[in-house]
Amino acid sequence: MTKATQVTKTGDFGKRKSYIKRYWQLYALLSLPIAYFLIFRYGPMYGVQIAFKDFNLFQGINGSEWIGLEAFREVFAMNDFYITLRNTFMLNFLDLLVSFPAPIILAIMLYEIRNAWFKKISQTLLYIPHFISWVIIGGIVYQLFGTQSGMVNAVLQALGMDAIPFLTDKNSWLITYLFTGVWQSAGWGTILYLAALTGVNKELFEAADVDGASRMKKIWHITLPSIKPTIITLLILNLGKMVSIGFDRPYIIGNTAVREYSDVLSTFVYRIGLEAGQYTLATVVGLFQAVVGLVFILGSNYISKKVTGDGIL
Repeated sequence: MTKATQVTKTGDFGKRKSYIKRYWQLYALLSLPIAYFLIFRYGPMYGVQIAFKDFNLFQGINGSEWIGLEAFREVFAMNDFYITLRNTFMLNFLDLLVSFPAPIILAIMLYEIRNAWFKKISQTLLYIPHFISWVIIGGIVYQLFGTQSGMVNAVLQALGMDAIPFLTDKNSWLITYLFTGVWQSAGWGTILYLAALTGVNKELFEAADVDGASRMKKIWHITLPSIKPTIITLLILNLGKMVSIGFDRPYIIGNTAVREYSDVLSTFVYRIGLEAGQYTLATVVGLFQAVVGLVFILGSNYISKKVTGDGIL
């Protein structure tokens, strides 16, 4: 190494050290999310080996006996596993069809509103459901849509109409499940799209006005293309979650009458893991979800790049 090279490296190190010293507050803030991911995301990966062991709670991970792929064979031989896998795919796919476009439409509608106070009130009302616990939402759903005591059915019966089994008929339950999800998540999902819309060049709309374009044409030819990268990114991330599903929503809104649809992988893991104490089988299902989710993300990203030229990787 030449003397000139040593001087250059010493100078670069000094500059980096000075930069870190100057902006140490930013690095301190960055340490919090890094610590979060290390502890709660990367740390638990150590426990993945439970899927390949006959896990004993008292012996711990290291003391448990290796069994290889035996637990995988046991899980893949279960009929309940395939039923819950089918339900997970079905609910996530229907959620994608119903819930994914909702925040896009809402964001465009809010963006088009010119009355500032009405826009702020609307945004606040739309954001609120996101902060309500699914336990509370479940109580609201049962109070509104219960067959015997629900408010909606009470009104229908008062009008001389038959009660609708919103929560006991599997098809009616499916509709209730989907639109409850839209109500809970659509408002919060508009935040990213509204942020993307703030970057749209206003001169494009002015030029469209000069050309006599209608509001719908401006939305179709200017607004939507401007937020296309955001839409594609969120779509790819949602496709990556096709085999994963939250526990709260299907467990709280579901019941034994609609178990044919409401029993999903997360409730399956809860039953075999926490209730039955079969931690190895529960870990196998979790690892399966993670691997398939990764395949979906990479596959959807590859297809998106080939078709639209945009992706996340």
